[in-house]
Amino acid sequence: MFDRLREDVRTALSTDPAAKSALEVALTYPGLHAVWAHRAASRLLDGGHPLAARVVSHLARVATGVEIHPGATLGRRVFIDHGMGVVVGETAEVGDDVKLYHGVTLGGNSPEPVKRHPTLEDGVTVGANATLIGAITVGEGATVGAGSVVVRDVPPATTVAGNPARPLGERDEEPPVSQHPRGSTANEE
Repeated sequence: MFDRLREDVRTALSTDPAAKSALEVALTYPGLHAVWAHRAASRLLDGGHPLAARVVSHLARVATGVEIHPGATLGRRVFIDHGMGVVVGETAEVGDDVKLYHGVTLGGNSPEPVKRHPTLEDGVTVGANATLIGAITVGEGATVGAGSVVVRDVPPATTVAGNPARPLGERDEEPPVSQHPRGSTANEE
């Protein structure tokens, strides 16, 4: 257990340039505290204590601003940077070495008790305020841009952005304003 705690602290130190010491990280990083509380809540849920698991999860949300359902699966070295507003739903699966920024939602799209939340494979980075909805898969090493809305699978090692999120490099139907003659928009011509 202590090896995992040290591993989490080392991950924060190596990932966040603002982190100055292991003690600082252990005492003041709410994303780290949320991950630790999730482990306790998950153990309670697995041990047949769902109410206790939800109470621990709720207290962690109050203390950290990060809501991780006890039923969610988190891998090793998950780092939640500036965690306020992060929501990880019940059937979400988060792989190893995943980085989530503030305001990320891994949300469901069904009221049925089925797999309804995203799966993030190893090495995924999700930018601030991104929303990922449904039983989608974000492939290994992929990046989701800040503010993106993702409702479809993302291939491995791909960067997506926008609403709806698309792989970078895909162009819109209409060129940006600066590419129109005289700087006008298509609607003004």
